[in-house]
Amino acid sequence: MPTAVPPPTPTPPTGQEAEAVAGPAGESERVPDGRFVPRPGDGGPRSAGARAAIERERTGGGHPLPPEQPQTQSPHQPQPAPAHHPATGPFATQPQPQPQPQPQPQPQPQPMPGTSGYAHPYAHGQAPGHPHGPAPDHGPGPVPLSGNAPGNAPGPGTAPHLPRDAWQQYDPWSVPLHGGPGVPPPAVRRGRRGPLVVGALALALVAGGVGGGIGAYVERNGGFHDIKLPQAGGEQGGRSPESVAGIAQTALPSVVTIHVRGNAEQGTGTGFVLDRQGHILTNNHVVEPAGTDGRISVTFSDGQTAKAKVIGKDGGYDLAVVQVQGVTGLRPLALGNSDSVRVGDPVVAIGAPYDLANTVTAGIISAKQRPITAGGEKGDGGEVSYVDALQTDAPINPGNSGGPLVDAKARVIGINSAIRAADTGGGLDDGSRGGQGGSIGLGFAIPINQAKRVAEELINTGRATHPVLGVTLEMEYDGDGARVGPQSTDDTPPVTPGGPGAKAGIRAGDVITKVDGAPVHSGEELIVKVRSHRPGDTLTLTLQRGGKEQAVELTLGSSAAG
Repeated sequence: MPTAVPPPTPTPPTGQEAEAVAGPAGESERVPDGRFVPRPGDGGPRSAGARAAIERERTGGGHPLPPEQPQTQSPHQPQPAPAHHPATGPFATQPQPQPQPQPQPQPQPQPMPGTSGYAHPYAHGQAPGHPHGPAPDHGPGPVPLSGNAPGNAPGPGTAPHLPRDAWQQYDPWSVPLHGGPGVPPPAVRRGRRGPLVVGALALALVAGGVGGGIGAYVERNGGFHDIKLPQAGGEQGGRSPESVAGIAQTALPSVVTIHVRGNAEQGTGTGFVLDRQGHILTNNHVVEPAGTDGRISVTFSDGQTAKAKVIGKDGGYDLAVVQVQGVTGLRPLALGNSDSVRVGDPVVAIGAPYDLANTVTAGIISAKQRPITAGGEKGDGGEVSYVDALQTDAPINPGNSGGPLVDAKARVIGINSAIRAADTGGGLDDGSRGGQGGSIGLGFAIPINQAKRVAEELINTGRATHPVLGVTLEMEYDGDGARVGPQSTDDTPPVTPGGPGAKAGIRAGDVITKVDGAPVHSGEELIVKVRSHRPGDTLTLTLQRGGKEQAVELTLGSSAAG
């Protein structure tokens, strides 16, 4: 096998360079066997031949040998590789291809495999595990290419000349500098970047999936906590007294629910307090089921309940007064003036429709002086009520009867009495016949001016008086106006002698077409117009007789109703 040939011996450095290599005298400690202990910064361990050369330079006896320099590569100037020769043995290495030398090359010794590109700390005869002892004797065999054999100096013109600072900064015991020759070659770095990129992509995919799931959950559920819906805070202020809420707040404490139980039937209605003596006004058809020995109970808006008794009632006006005893804190409801009401004025109805107490509905006045009849039918024994009513679209249903219809100042302007229901065949339902029709926006109330007079009479005397004309009307007349009967019935003359009609000059067969200038189209309508006045009031009647029209003055008479 080929043997390794030692490289040519370089020319020894000058005295100044040897001094830079050796450092000041006394920095290395020698031991009897020729070894020395290096100090940091003294250039690393040296062989016995190198120490002798340094000593001769100090004493002027010769040229020193240059120390072994670490493997460094200039980042700007490539270095040519020294010649390699085939070697055998455990330290033999194969020649490595090197880049082409540039002008004035600076040859550098190649490191041994595993030295990470910088000078081996154990070169020049120091083997690993023996830092302070001589190199083992391998005989005449090949020597490693990582350094020179002991006693062999580099040949002339081949020794590199390094700057002084490079040897002073060298520390064989320190770790390689960051970014120095110890950095792995680019091929190794590229090999590690692949798994990192794959891991980063996987992490990004996982993070994107998790983020998308979280975003979808938040969008669908509005967050990670329980849903809290926004809500307006409580209002501390009150309501305007003329608003529906303000009207209801004023009127409700004076409104009562009336329950009636008789021998054969029972019913529910509404009423309101007239005075502090406990008088309550309602409809006659509300208390009628009680008869003479039935029971009547009154429930106030605060839940207080009391028994009541009938003070007086009148079927012709469909009004009644009951009274409670032993109740304190009564709040009478103020009375308004129905003559001052105008069509379109806002109104509020309060009652217990279908026994739903304290129900408040609102609407307007739809019409005035609407003549209606309610109550008894022909031949049923019931008394017919004639009302010159206020019409309203405020919802009124069975159970509202007797309740107040109030204006914007919570003053009573009417008593809810009847409705036009969809299932009554075009007639009016006051609840006395058990009608189950609901409101269709056609409700009727007795004007308070009329009800006030009747209530006063019922409280004071127990009976109500009716204004009368003193004539008998032909109710089957189908012409326009109200015709006085042509002949007497039941031995009763058509014009009562000495009565109001006779005094005004009315005769049998006359047709009354107007009352105080307001047209009259039927006998029922004439009665309604008359009963809207008090006895003793004077009316101007327009009548036709023999094709001629004339006007007469009439003072209303009075009759007591039982």
